[in-house]
Amino acid sequence: MPETEQRARLLAFAARHAPAPSRGEGFLKLKGDASNRSYYRVGAEPSYIVMEMPASAKASEEKTGGALPTELPFVNVHRYLSALKVRVPTIHFYDEPAGLMLLEDLGDRTFEAALLQNPSKRAELYGTAIDLLAALRARAERSTSAERAGCIAFERAFDVTLFDWELHHFREWGLEARGARGAQGGTLLSPTERAELDGHFKALATQLAAEPRGFTHRDYQSRNLMLPSDDGLAVIDFQDALLGPRQYDLVALLRDSYVELERPFIEAQLDRYLHAYRAAGGIALEREAFIQCFDLLTVQRKLKDAGRFEFIARVKGNPGFLPYVEPSLRYVRDALARLPSLANLRALLARHTPELR
Repeated sequence: MPETEQRARLLAFAARHAPAPSRGEGFLKLKGDASNRSYYRVGAEPSYIVMEMPASAKASEEKTGGALPTELPFVNVHRYLSALKVRVPTIHFYDEPAGLMLLEDLGDRTFEAALLQNPSKRAELYGTAIDLLAALRARAERSTSAERAGCIAFERAFDVTLFDWELHHFREWGLEARGARGAQGGTLLSPTERAELDGHFKALATQLAAEPRGFTHRDYQSRNLMLPSDDGLAVIDFQDALLGPRQYDLVALLRDSYVELERPFIEAQLDRYLHAYRAAGGIALEREAFIQCFDLLTVQRKLKDAGRFEFIARVKGNPGFLPYVEPSLRYVRDALARLPSLANLRALLARHTPELR
């Protein structure tokens, strides 16, 4: 569709369905990440966000398992989070046949941007994000079966198959494909090494899948948290929510590939979470075991991220995430150093990945 025609179409859609007319003009395509969705800011005073989706929008871009949902996951999970009193962008109108949604404009101030603008407020910002996450998890765990009914997040989970698939996503893209294109390190595994790696990955996936599961955002990180002008913290990009360990979203936040944190600060935030989660009605959790699981999940999640960034560059033609491969792998190296039980996995990966040595 020609650009002028596209602009006219989206502006007309917003004008028809906006709860209040804009007093000013505006049309700006917002920078996208790796999503197949496109976002446009339209109008001014007030402005709105138009989300444009492909026909395949109901299918997750992340591997989730299960049948294709009958309802757009963004709408489905949005309803559940709204019921839990979590701040999410208001959906003003959704035209499913047209693949268009009109959303509240939360502004441009992401959690990441706020950290860059106000480094002195780091502890305050993370404290707010940790408290929200703890309250969300505790509320979700206390929600009734009737409240959960129909929410797709409770119909899919981080099981052995999914954890293992994500680990092999790293093996395929972050290790083998990365080496094949001549990046530092990375080579094809010998048959013996491949069999050994398969065993290590399956054991790790099995251990993580045995952890208690609950509502998990899946990508609770600095670019998916917003600080709109009315203060507070809003959550976006929640359409891939599923059941997972309590520590998973903490890894996404505190082992964020876009914002590196030192270990003492991370552990202080983990302590804050344990206190806030208990205060919000969660069960008492043993600190040492909780942190060990956090480190195990760091290995799994950040290997997956490193592989995903390579996949996005090679398959989607977007190299913008390649600078975050090395920070992801540094997190893996640090976590492996704290996990003697994974010494053999560390040695195997380090032979092929310089960042893990």
